[in-house]
Amino acid sequence: MANKNIDLSVVLHDDSDYKDWLVELKERFYSHRLKASCATNGYLLDFYWKLGRDIEAKQYTNTYGSGFYKNLSLDLKNEMPGVKGFSPTNLKYMSYFYKLYAPLVANRPQAADDFIEDTYNTDIQHITSHDQNRPQLADDFKMLFLIPWDHQRRIIDKCKSDINKALFFVRKTWENNWGRDALLNWLDTDLYERDGKAITNFQSTLPAVQSDLAQQITKDPYQLDFLNLSEKYDERDIEDELVNNVTRFLLELGKGFSYMGRQFRLEVGQQEFFPDLLFYNAHLHAYVVIELKAQSFHPSFLGQLSFYVSAINHQFKTDIDNPTIGLLICKDKDSVVAKYALDSYKEPMGISEYQLSKLFPKDFKSSMPTIEELEKGLKDNVEHEKDKTKS
Repeated sequence: MANKNIDLSVVLHDDSDYKDWLVELKERFYSHRLKASCATNGYLLDFYWKLGRDIEAKQYTNTYGSGFYKNLSLDLKNEMPGVKGFSPTNLKYMSYFYKLYAPLVANRPQAADDFIEDTYNTDIQHITSHDQNRPQLADDFKMLFLIPWDHQRRIIDKCKSDINKALFFVRKTWENNWGRDALLNWLDTDLYERDGKAITNFQSTLPAVQSDLAQQITKDPYQLDFLNLSEKYDERDIEDELVNNVTRFLLELGKGFSYMGRQFRLEVGQQEFFPDLLFYNAHLHAYVVIELKAQSFHPSFLGQLSFYVSAINHQFKTDIDNPTIGLLICKDKDSVVAKYALDSYKEPMGISEYQLSKLFPKDFKSSMPTIEELEKGLKDNVEHEKDKTKS
């Protein structure tokens, strides 16, 4: 750690390696900025990545202490007056950015060099050639440079050193085109912990590629905190609220879902049946039937859902559609019982729980004044004030 009595700026400016590095950074920045004027955010992040890499490689913080960032900030601003983005805090984030994602290019010191130069091809090919069993690695590395820097900083703040969690939010941001507010909203939830966590039989009932994708569209539990339910609610109440808030529910379900209908009428033989909710997922190219239960999971629930899945397959699925999926969302479940129960079904189905943040007393709505009552009260007050004025 640096001695507090030493003028760090003088010491650093006597360091020939540091002075050469400053000149290199200036040339590198202006080169990137020129390209960025006709390209994308990726050039800026490429510059930040390499600057973070240099800071880590040169170990100046170990030599000169935490004051190094302040001095580097001042020197960069002097070398490039008017250029923003070189505050001590932002420089630290560049270092965090590199350290967090460095495992993606571990043992490949040149893997990120010239990343943007060849539209990602050089480095992606280089990485993929060494990671035939990890095709996601190349896509993850490429995607890092497609996310705005402010988004990256927010992800770093929330995910700290958890690279898997950070990459999860990078992918979700890119796939869903999240703005900053949307990203912050999801970062403040436990989306990473819930995503793809439903208990399912997809692996045994669907082809490998589709089963993986189907698993990814599930959550456990589903957060239904936007619903206004009384303490004595039932399935129909949940259904009513979900339909009233279908846009919010679609956001919770995730990307690719389209709402097809509620109590969707099925004619089978001489009888009618009404699944709670029907959706179509454009990424799965499959119908998704959702049954709601305001009680703990029981194996008998799957029989009903299995029947609905089969009926949709027979009556609505076309040759271009993949097999229909059933999703049972219950108040809670015993995971062991749920797994055993799914084993005996050939239809692809999943079981999740839901969570509510608040419940109102049963007579809450009846105790609230109606619009007519509020208007009458307002009118009476106005008349009362007029009478007082006259008197």
